[in-house]
Amino acid sequence: MSKEITSRAQDYSQWYNDLVIKGGLADYSAVRGCMVIKPYGFGLWENMRDVLDRMFKDTGHQNAYFPLFVPKSLFEAEEKNAEGFAKECAVVTHYRLKADPNHKGKLMVDPEAKLEEELVVRPTSEAIIWSTYKGWIQSYRDLPILVNQWANVVRWEMRTRLFLRTAEFLWQEGHTAHATKEEAMVEAEKMLHVYADFAENYMALPVIKGIKSPNERFAGAEETFCIEALMQDGKALQAGTSHFLGQNFAKAFDVKFSDKENKLDYVWGTSWGVSTRLIGGLVMAHSDDDGLVLPPKIAPLQVVIVPIYKGDEQKAMISHKVHGIMQQLKDLGIRVKYDDSDNSRPGWKFAQYEMQGVPVRLAIGARDLENNVVELARRDTKAKMTVGMDNIAYYIKTLLDEIQLHMFNKALAYRNEHITPANDWDEFVELLDSKTGFIAAHWDGTPETEEKIKELTKATIRCIPLDNPLEEGKCIFTSHPSTQRVLFARAY
Repeated sequence: MSKEITSRAQDYSQWYNDLVIKGGLADYSAVRGCMVIKPYGFGLWENMRDVLDRMFKDTGHQNAYFPLFVPKSLFEAEEKNAEGFAKECAVVTHYRLKADPNHKGKLMVDPEAKLEEELVVRPTSEAIIWSTYKGWIQSYRDLPILVNQWANVVRWEMRTRLFLRTAEFLWQEGHTAHATKEEAMVEAEKMLHVYADFAENYMALPVIKGIKSPNERFAGAEETFCIEALMQDGKALQAGTSHFLGQNFAKAFDVKFSDKENKLDYVWGTSWGVSTRLIGGLVMAHSDDDGLVLPPKIAPLQVVIVPIYKGDEQKAMISHKVHGIMQQLKDLGIRVKYDDSDNSRPGWKFAQYEMQGVPVRLAIGARDLENNVVELARRDTKAKMTVGMDNIAYYIKTLLDEIQLHMFNKALAYRNEHITPANDWDEFVELLDSKTGFIAAHWDGTPETEEKIKELTKATIRCIPLDNPLEEGKCIFTSHPSTQRVLFARAY
């Protein structure tokens, strides 16, 4: 099975595609730039979604749903936001097809069915949501509004890659409204920490929490907070963003409220989101040349049991024992599968579940029954061991926690080993070309310098870490004074 996968050293990009396709996460679709998320991949997304949804509700948010279509005039209302997404918009201009008189069996757009106003297929929902908030908010008593929606969005990408960048993708987007600047800023930072908690404690993915530079800021935001992760090829991945919108969208849509002194003021806003690109990050951060490696907390399957038998009598004896073990595992909330199908040999099944990244595999044969043991294999370390069947469920529950922690610590060690300081331009370029990872370097704080560095190297400022220490230095490009290092990297 592993021979079907291109190695990371040979072609990292092809390795990634092989894992997504052969690991059963997604497939290409008939629609250019779009993907089909297969049941195994969607099961992974569902687990991620369910955890995040609980975390959002625990912080006071409620789910709602807003239309897929945004009238063009509403989309244009916040100029920076409209300009930022204009090149990625899909636009609906007509609402009906009709038979083509010149080509039998073909359809054509009905020219008489032109929309009075063109509709943008949402690339993000600030415009439609803030136009709605105008009717919801009159007084400080109506605030705060803490809303999230689970949805799909469309950004018409020309160069796509499964999960990482597709024309349509799934995500959640939070949109909140507040009476004060301070309250909105607290919200934006709070959600950043929720994302970091999820990434580290569920995805086993260490992240750096930071602020985006003005050039990398969300269009229409006053400040963008982000979590940045490092992939195994030394490239960075923006894993989540939280935006302090100031009063920009409130002013664009005239959303005002009466405060406690009965004075009118514009509402303060935030928006924040993560998407199915997290699955791409999960694949690239943890997997190896034999397939996916998935963290137990969000893996679609945590345990798979494969029987090894000769004849129906042995199979029946093993199955009887396995059903008892499965019930114990399910009682502990563990997601388990018993693969007793006759269409594949055990060796093929072992390779398939290794490819799919199932954290723990159990194999049970007739001799194992006699000795009251099972063979257990860990996906993360590939270690195999013989374990007694007594209290096996509790043993596995503890082992899953151990695997989760081991995966995080391994990724953290890799990330920390790949943050390298650069003190001049030549060193900076040399480190980039060696695929070092994050480069901590001084920057003079100007958008012009940032843009020039990006133009010359394709590296961007990934973030200014929240806990960044102040340090006097000189910009690597202009030699102008700088008060702190920022993190550069090439990125997905």
